Amino acid sequence: MEDLSIREILEQVGRGQIRIPAFQRGFVWDSDRVAYLMDSIYKKYPFGALLFWRTKNVLKYDRKLGPFVLPDPKEDYPVDYVLDGQQRITSIFGVFQTEIERPDDPNWLPIFYDLEAEQTVQDSQFVALKPEAVDPARHFPMSTLFSTAEYRAATTNFDDSTIERIDQMQAIFKEVKIPLQLSRTEDKATVAIIFERVNRQGVELDTLQLLSAWTWSEDFQLNEEFSDLADELQPFGFQEIGVDTNLLLRCCSAILKHDASPQALMELKGATVRENFDQVTNGVKYAVDYIRRHFHAEKLSNLPFSTLLVPLSVLFAVSGNKEASTTDEQRERVNSWFWRASLSRRYSSAVLRNLNTDISEMVNLRDGKPSKLGDFSFHIDAEFFTRNTFGMANVNTKTFILMLAGLKPLSFISGSPVDLAKTLKESNRTEFHHMMPRAYLRESSQTQKYDDSCLANFCFLSRTDNRKIGGDKPSVYRSKMPTDITAIQTSAMFDDLLFKDDYEKFIAARADALVDYAMKLACINKTVAAVPVAPVVSPDTGNPFVAAPDGISQEILPKDDI
Repeated sequence: MEDLSIREILEQVGRGQIRIPAFQRGFVWDSDRVAYLMDSIYKKYPFGALLFWRTKNVLKYDRKLGPFVLPDPKEDYPVDYVLDGQQRITSIFGVFQTEIERPDDPNWLPIFYDLEAEQTVQDSQFVALKPEAVDPARHFPMSTLFSTAEYRAATTNFDDSTIERIDQMQAIFKEVKIPLQLSRTEDKATVAIIFERVNRQGVELDTLQLLSAWTWSEDFQLNEEFSDLADELQPFGFQEIGVDTNLLLRCCSAILKHDASPQALMELKGATVRENFDQVTNGVKYAVDYIRRHFHAEKLSNLPFSTLLVPLSVLFAVSGNKEASTTDEQRERVNSWFWRASLSRRYSSAVLRNLNTDISEMVNLRDGKPSKLGDFSFHIDAEFFTRNTFGMANVNTKTFILMLAGLKPLSFISGSPVDLAKTLKESNRTEFHHMMPRAYLRESSQTQKYDDSCLANFCFLSRTDNRKIGGDKPSVYRSKMPTDITAIQTSAMFDDLLFKDDYEKFIAARADALVDYAMKLACINKTVAAVPVAPVVSPDTGNPFVAAPDGISQEILPKDDI
């Protein structure tokens, strides 16, 4: 750990040694917060260490320091790039420097020592003021503290006791030492790790701009390429991918390096990315198409983990105008992996290790080699559906919703297909329904064992039918449903036990059925369509359903959609 004085900061910034890398966000503090920083320094409160990266590799791009344009650094002279502490460095330089003309910006006000402020531990002794609000007899300009001539002129009209008080204040700022952590390395992978760890501590940094500033040329602006990709995906509801730069960068690295780690990302060269960027865009676009058709997701946030897109994009990474295609065996393996990864919350921990394993196995699958994609420890039981409660942003709920979406649900009263595209795209909570309404359950005191909002108590339901059912118990709202509800039951996976109004028995039975369905989705080398039973025609698509011996049904999709 080293120390820097304020004068050293002013000198090093002024000669271009301390710089703000382009991957940092811009200066965001307002003038009042700058004044509070001055108060913290004055009162010797802790205000955090600075983190610099010292290197002789000058980045192609860097930012202004707040509104100040800095001189170029000297050749062959090390440069200190600020990894953490930009707001503090910019504030200190802006308050005390006198060499660069202060910008005419209402959001960048000079800071003054308020001689009449109450001297308490809570109240700030420093204020940010517009010129017309300054009282020279009360407000002492902080910009004069490190300029002997200006300081002498600013103290001329004060009495001796006030000058002594101002001198004491000046001494604090001249003597203060700001702790500095300095990383000396030319290894960009090391800086990438530091960068990520700082990011986890809440400092918002932009990996995309880091890469652009480091290695990628001016004629290839990756953020523009990502923006174009977002525009292409917008009609399909996946435009949010274009602003998730971390996800897209992982896709880039997975496709081009078969490795999604920060180290692999840092090793990517601009020329490599430029020459193969069509593989990246094709991989992402085909992956999105596959997700929409096979798993019924209508936007990125419908996925239990957005990271699922990364290995899948590797499967479809083809060059130019080539068409990506998959065999029945590949689709079966991919679909099993998707459900296993979702149901087991595979990407909730050890993310990078699991991600790279899946990328490697996806490459093998794509290239026709033996693949163990999805062959990881997997277990699901009834508690997944009885202990987890329904919440649209919850990983388990998202998995459950996509499971039900695959059954092409029909609304309870009208018998019409639920508008999945609208419901999932809008993440509309009102299009889901407690099969046994909460009001009835609480009135009948049936929630001792199972929560009234557990997953097993939910199904798709149109908003209109939801209102018609209201708080009626199932045996009552059954009269509002069509006479023959076989197709509705098939599409929501329940039987007549629902209408017995016994919550515990119903939840236990439906949870078991959902477990069997989940296992079918996650099982390799089995398809529901292979079960030799009589079909029932779906009123939705006209495609036949098959009822498995255990009562679970699944629509037989056209061959291309299996």
